[in-house]
Amino acid sequence: MFGMLSLRVRIFLLFALICLGGSVLFLAGLIIGYLRLSDPAALSSFVIAGVIGICAIFGLSAWVWIKFDDHVAKPVERLAAELRARAHSGVDLEIDREAARFLGDLAPAAAAVTEKLSEARNATAHEVGRAIARTGREKAQLAAMLAEVPTGVVFCGPDDKIRLYNARAQVLLADGAEFGLDRPLGSFLKMSPFRQSYGRLCDAAQQQGSDILVSSGRAARLLEARMRLLAVAEEDASEPGYILTLRDVSSDLAIHAERAHLLSAAIEVGHAAVAALPEGAQTEELGHRLAEIEARKAPTDTQWWPMEALAAADLGAALRQRLSRKGIELTCDLPDLSLRCDGFAIVRLLERIALDWTNAGAGALRLTLVPNPYPGQDEACADLRLLSDAEDPPADLMARWLATPLSPGQCQFSGHDVLHCHGTELRAADGLHLRLMRAKAPYLAPALVEYDFELTRSVVLPDALAGRPLDALTFAVFDSETTGLSPEHDEICQLAAVRVVNGRILEHETFDTLVNPGRPIPKASRDVHGIDTQMVQDAPTPGEVIGAFHAYASGAILVAHNAPFDMAFLRRREAELGKSFDQPILDTVLISAILFGASATHTLDALCKRLDITIPDAARHTALGDALGTAQVLTKTLPMLRARGFGELGQLVKEFDRHSRLIANLN
Repeated sequence: MFGMLSLRVRIFLLFALICLGGSVLFLAGLIIGYLRLSDPAALSSFVIAGVIGICAIFGLSAWVWIKFDDHVAKPVERLAAELRARAHSGVDLEIDREAARFLGDLAPAAAAVTEKLSEARNATAHEVGRAIARTGREKAQLAAMLAEVPTGVVFCGPDDKIRLYNARAQVLLADGAEFGLDRPLGSFLKMSPFRQSYGRLCDAAQQQGSDILVSSGRAARLLEARMRLLAVAEEDASEPGYILTLRDVSSDLAIHAERAHLLSAAIEVGHAAVAALPEGAQTEELGHRLAEIEARKAPTDTQWWPMEALAAADLGAALRQRLSRKGIELTCDLPDLSLRCDGFAIVRLLERIALDWTNAGAGALRLTLVPNPYPGQDEACADLRLLSDAEDPPADLMARWLATPLSPGQCQFSGHDVLHCHGTELRAADGLHLRLMRAKAPYLAPALVEYDFELTRSVVLPDALAGRPLDALTFAVFDSETTGLSPEHDEICQLAAVRVVNGRILEHETFDTLVNPGRPIPKASRDVHGIDTQMVQDAPTPGEVIGAFHAYASGAILVAHNAPFDMAFLRRREAELGKSFDQPILDTVLISAILFGASATHTLDALCKRLDITIPDAARHTALGDALGTAQVLTKTLPMLRARGFGELGQLVKEFDRHSRLIANLN
């Protein structure tokens, strides 16, 4: 327990013990002297001498302790913090020897050590820089190529959180939502097709991709996605991440579907016209031409639809799993055969049909596949059959089943749409028959680009938030400018934030907006942040801005300098918005107190000076400038906190309690 106390507290206790011990010994000497004198008249003199002596001991001890605290304890504490800043945060400033002038040769020795450390670090950095220069160029080239790719590219970990994306992916997926790194992909896309394909790819013996048709969240765009797993090292037991390429096919599908319907209608009209003509060579020739056009058209009805080579057993397993959740048992008897189809759409269609048929009285469902149902005709197809112990449903009932939308995840596509896009039909003949094309052996494209991205590696973290490492968390570092210093009566006039992911500041993922406080901005406040009433006339209201910031900071730890002041303005609007900022909140004032001692100055300027951080004069006292400066403070202090034994969120929050009085004094 004594080892948990700070140096200054331990020294104070030492001097208190010396003072108390000296007083006890002095009193003992007076008592022994009085007893040996045996003169009652001398008692008052001994008492006066005792009071004066004890007061002198206390006074001398206090004076010596204050001098020792000012000239030894505080300099040692500050010197230790400066050494940690230079050891863990890359600070190269010279150590302040004047502040430690009473420590003898300790400050010069520390300066010499840090100088050697800086030289060694520079030499190592030079060697490492030469070694990674080529990798850096390759990374820049790859980033440039990804930025110009016309399709969206997204890398995700096995937790479905975004690790890398390009500009096109942001356009396709953002839809007004807060899009960025470490955000769950499920916030922007329907995840059922992805999880189904991910499971199949993980179980596949060969590395191959999977084509998926999926809808986006808010705009309900229909996207064609190609999923491919990322390679995992043999020693890494975690599940692999995956890469997605995305293309918006909403308008394409509508155009292709309309084109197919028009061609089919034209061919039907042609057949009807030929049937009405008198028989003859020209009529026969015209009939052959129509039959040829119809035969050539049939493959094009499905070739534009995103298809994948799907093992029949995988299709049956997916259908059986979905039906079992709804209490329906399915028996599968499927050969080792691959089908060319949109796996998710076919599974949803069969699930919908099985549910409707069961509700109509069917039982003992069984799924089978006949590889070549039409010998001598079309050996490239297979007949997928859903069998039951009930009679076949009538045609009008099946028509109603197929006209029902499958799910919102299919953008209101019905069973008829799925059949049309696969160029097939669902027939009732001793069971329900679905004709699908057999798949050729998949083409395994070689990996043309290989690169070891750190963000693609999944970090397995404990479930408890308190046990998570600080450098593995996502932070939203924010700052506000206000009309005054009273959270009860004043209002914000600017709010800004920046995200920090895995210890890296994402300067392109910022939140920055002026706010119309609904009142004039006083001159005293204008002189600080430079925002006047005219500048915010057309700005959004505080409620609108705080609501947008709540979405921006979702899932992140909030960080601010003197956080209670800024949070007071945000929490005033929680009841109005029906939203609460219930995530943990870190304060760089308390981080400064932990690292540099409670007696140090904890302003943002003082903290930036210690850590060799420069906030441009034009950006100082702007919400975004101060938020970026606070974010730099956070990233530089994270390794220092880890070195002090506060590398986990729970450990840091617990240590905050010891320094909370500083916040009370500031506010």
